[in-house]
Amino acid sequence: MFLRVLFWALLIYLGYRFIFHFIIPVYRATRELKSKMNQFREQMEAQNQPQRNEKENEREKEQEKGKEGDYIEFEEVK
Repeated sequence: MFLRVLFWALLIYLGYRFIFHFIIPVYRATRELKSKMNQFREQMEAQNQPQRNEKENEREKEQEKGKEGDYIEFEEVK
């Protein structure tokens, strides 16, 4: 009877240690890492947004120039 109680007490203690000293810290670290990665991704997108807008404006200007009717003269090859 005493050994059975001792076994269950030891099992409960080890389960407690495993949950509160391994599972919960790993869960918290994973959650924090995900949030840091999301912040980093958002910062990178925010930094790249002005560059994208500039490139799109340049493309639109180039397309407008091409639509104006620029004349390209070709030489005739004999």
